[in-house]
Amino acid sequence: MQARVRLDAFGTGARAAIEALARLLGPERQAWVVGGAVRDALAGSGPGDLDIAVPSGAVALARELADLLGAAFHVLDAERGAGRVTGGGEYDWQGPQIDIADFRAPDVIGDLRGRDFTVNALAIAARPLVAAGEADVEDPTGGRADLQARTVRLCAPRSLEDDPVRVLRAARFGAQPGWTLDPAIEGAALRAAPYLSRASRERVRDEILAVLADPASATGLRLLDSWGALEVLLPERAAMKATAQSEPHRFDVWEHSLRAVEAADVVVSRVSELEPWGEALAGHLGEPLGDGATRSEALKLAALLHDVAKPETRSVEAGRTRFLGHDALGARRVIAIAERLRLSGRMAGVLERLVRHHLRPMHLAQSGAVSRRARYRFFRDLGDDTRDLLLLALADAAALRGDSPLAVWNGPAGTIVRELMAGHAEEAAALSAPPLLDGREAMEALELPPGPEIGRLLRLLREAQAVGAVATREAALAYIRRMRDHPPLDTSEPSP
Repeated sequence: MQARVRLDAFGTGARAAIEALARLLGPERQAWVVGGAVRDALAGSGPGDLDIAVPSGAVALARELADLLGAAFHVLDAERGAGRVTGGGEYDWQGPQIDIADFRAPDVIGDLRGRDFTVNALAIAARPLVAAGEADVEDPTGGRADLQARTVRLCAPRSLEDDPVRVLRAARFGAQPGWTLDPAIEGAALRAAPYLSRASRERVRDEILAVLADPASATGLRLLDSWGALEVLLPERAAMKATAQSEPHRFDVWEHSLRAVEAADVVVSRVSELEPWGEALAGHLGEPLGDGATRSEALKLAALLHDVAKPETRSVEAGRTRFLGHDALGARRVIAIAERLRLSGRMAGVLERLVRHHLRPMHLAQSGAVSRRARYRFFRDLGDDTRDLLLLALADAAALRGDSPLAVWNGPAGTIVRELMAGHAEEAAALSAPPLLDGREAMEALELPPGPEIGRLLRLLREAQAVGAVATREAALAYIRRMRDHPPLDTSEPSP
């Protein structure tokens, strides 16, 4: 029986985009809503991004649609004919991302047969959908039956080899609870994975971020690992796998990292249980970082990469395995990985800071009671990424032995994380408070020119103000004069 889908099934944003597309098409041009949007409409899932297929002229049509919607336009593939429409930020369009691509065959049926999985080989003609409010679903490969059975099946034996990026998409499906991968997918993925090195880095990035956005991202990563895909995309994996660790670790570096992602999955999906900060943390983790990624995906990627430099820094002293400096070296390595994956500059910056500082909560815990000054410096150095680092520390601690991060949070090992989390509001206020003195006032009072010395004194003053050692302009002037004339021997711990 032919299935029909109503326009309302696509949600408000997607519906507006489809209606705008129909207006652009006029009576001559044709376009089909294809792939995941149709699959989700049939399944009654929440609305997501839109994929549109056209006989030709996709790039020009995407540009027209972007202009009509007040959205951004990007050329995805000029040679094969693919464009993207996105919104957010400075643009009026706040709806879904829309990809428009030329047919890969003479007609829509041939195009669908050449797609990745049968559940994505579904299409609805845009004009009839808008005109009548509903339209028939084209289903040449039996995708509806597979959707009902929650089975992921290839459209053709060479579907993955024809486009290796589809291997990443298969892992996303495989991570979905209740879904089953057809046995043929494993062999096809093993054959196609080596060719990921030739794939568009931007497309690989988008699919990796989509894997990380899944609530069970670690399951998807393990599938990719078993198919050889991560060996291609993350060649550092081999050394991590070969690097053993001593107590209290139970796992090699690679297994520990995957378990850290598993813990991060739990933290993100159950963040509301980190009372009393759950609601604020949920909003924080949803903050966009570019390329469709949020802080949630950054946290999971940092969990995977936080120990990436351990193989290079491993040493054994008196029978104890050590990895001195792996945090600093890892920060440099993760910048290179971010560039390789074409991640946004903001995402790369967050990853770099999380990897560079991931040991600091542990060091603070080992030092005993956390002083007000040490806590201030922790928040000062991490800035907006402070809470992300605390969640990473939670996932890292859980992955030592495979514990639940929620159990760690509520237990003795979570004390330092809870204590620092409790200081977030106070330190955020201290960091945003107006300074008692600005640079001009300090230079006039000390009769010093601009330069590193003024910068040093202002940093010391800022810290003294934050911890309550000085509270007035007069006290601030006296403080910077004292610091100028009698600098502390250890400038990392200035006396008030």
